[in-house]
Amino acid sequence: MRKNIQHVIRYSPFWLSLLCFLVIIFDLGFEQSRNMESVFDILYTLTLISGVSTTVVRYTEKRIRPTVSIVLFDLISVGLFITLIFIKLSDIKELHFSSWDLKGLVYGALFLVFIREYASLRIRYGKSKFNPAQIFVASFLSIIILGSGMLMLPNSTHNGIQYMDALFTATSAVCVTGLIVVDTGQHFTTFGQSIILILIQIGGLGIMTFASYFSYFYKGDSSYENQLMLTDITNTKQIGDVFNTLKNIIVVTVSIEAIGAVLIYFSLDFSLLPDTANSSFFAIFHSVSAFCNAGFSTLTESLYDIGFRFNYPLQLTIIALFITGGLGFPIVFNLYKYLKYLISKRIIPFLMRKKSETHIVPWVINLNSRIVLITTAILLAVGTAIVYVFEFNNTLAEHEGYGKMVTALFTASTPRTAGFNSIDFGSLNFSTLMVIFLLMWIGASPASTGGGIKTSTFAIASLNFWSLARGKDRIEIFRREVADISIRRAFAIVSLSLVAIGFGIFFISILDPEKDLLSIAFECFSAYSTVGLSIGITDQLSQGSRVVIILLMFVGRVGMLYILIAFLRKVRYKNYRYSKEEILIN
Repeated sequence: MRKNIQHVIRYSPFWLSLLCFLVIIFDLGFEQSRNMESVFDILYTLTLISGVSTTVVRYTEKRIRPTVSIVLFDLISVGLFITLIFIKLSDIKELHFSSWDLKGLVYGALFLVFIREYASLRIRYGKSKFNPAQIFVASFLSIIILGSGMLMLPNSTHNGIQYMDALFTATSAVCVTGLIVVDTGQHFTTFGQSIILILIQIGGLGIMTFASYFSYFYKGDSSYENQLMLTDITNTKQIGDVFNTLKNIIVVTVSIEAIGAVLIYFSLDFSLLPDTANSSFFAIFHSVSAFCNAGFSTLTESLYDIGFRFNYPLQLTIIALFITGGLGFPIVFNLYKYLKYLISKRIIPFLMRKKSETHIVPWVINLNSRIVLITTAILLAVGTAIVYVFEFNNTLAEHEGYGKMVTALFTASTPRTAGFNSIDFGSLNFSTLMVIFLLMWIGASPASTGGGIKTSTFAIASLNFWSLARGKDRIEIFRREVADISIRRAFAIVSLSLVAIGFGIFFISILDPEKDLLSIAFECFSAYSTVGLSIGITDQLSQGSRVVIILLMFVGRVGMLYILIAFLRKVRYKNYRYSKEEILIN
């Protein structure tokens, strides 16, 4: 009995904060009466008091000395909580929790309480019955279901929405695809668009990234099983670096998105968005959507809108954002390491007229980065040249000189899972569409916010063809040999992607026989590769076809191979080998 009472006391602040979090969603999603607002004010005040008291108690019982960052964070948050409690309990009638002057601040403070209480829980993934792949898949499913429910709230839309449309939109946002069945800017309110923005951010980085890092930040430690699970999800080579990797991912993402939002804001024509709040929200929404390769836009025709299609600085900023997000965090970190080396070991010694280290040339940029960067550069250069030549007098005809080059680069870059469009894709020549198919299928790079089979997979498959043609039994590049497991994974991903896309085309052609094969194939490639481009049939698809597209988006984002790993029993390694025998191939 005593243990049960202690258990209830220990976890009651978390359940109170969780209840408060759900009430906030209800408060935002529905119009409230004054009596209901008063009840909510009492709950909010109790939750803030709980946040202050539990923080103080933890410091009195804390056995592990907290870091400076945790102490600083707690001081700021507790100060905010006490200030809000004082405003509520005092006679300041001009300021109350239900007023818009304080509502955002109160919600932010209550969210901090929820995060703090969640982080204090001892969650051990290793003790669960699910493997890392199953937890990863389940996290995406949970966010999609929660997001679709929030989009159904009355305050999320102007005129309501059917659940299938809400589910489609939530899946597209979490899977950072960008395919839509209802207009994002016209159909959803600012609250609804904010939900979509949050879903994009969570889907781009993964809910496990946020949850695991904040839990580690507050507790200062983590179980060995949790670290093993996160090492698998984040592709971290060393188990000791997993939380440092999570921190770097979050910091880099927020920093790049903030810089992108500022650049987008100052590139806007303020006559089109005269209100500062609308301009700021537009900049933030499109910066996050671009970096996460989501392709969502609050404009009806995306960047093809007449007021934005000739805004080339805006397009260049969007290009920089989705290319950076599509490179993948390991590549970005490796480039940062190389730039740091270049400045400290080459540029500074040269400027100071010191001798640089010439006898040792370290392998700063690893093989993975070299393959991804070279493949990305080739795809961008070849794609831009093809679009520029094939569409010069077609979709690029309304642009001139510099504008043609920027639009051609944008059109060649966006199929690699970005999803924005600055031209009418329905007017592209057939030859250009075939190139777009290939670029969509290849997609972005591993461990990025983009989809597709990935640039490294395409590069390994191409290098294997070259090696076989030269009569070699292994792939060698940059004086390194590519591991056999990487080759096997590459061809497994290629095969599974074609199977998934093929099934998607097959079922949609049955469910919507009046649609032409080219449009169906374009839609399926776009969905599986989480691109978000369309030639105009997404909102015309039947309910059954929309379910097929939803499944393709989910499978494409999570990964067909990852899903198979999640649900097929992993065979234990056996310390024996059967005799080898060649199979006739051609």
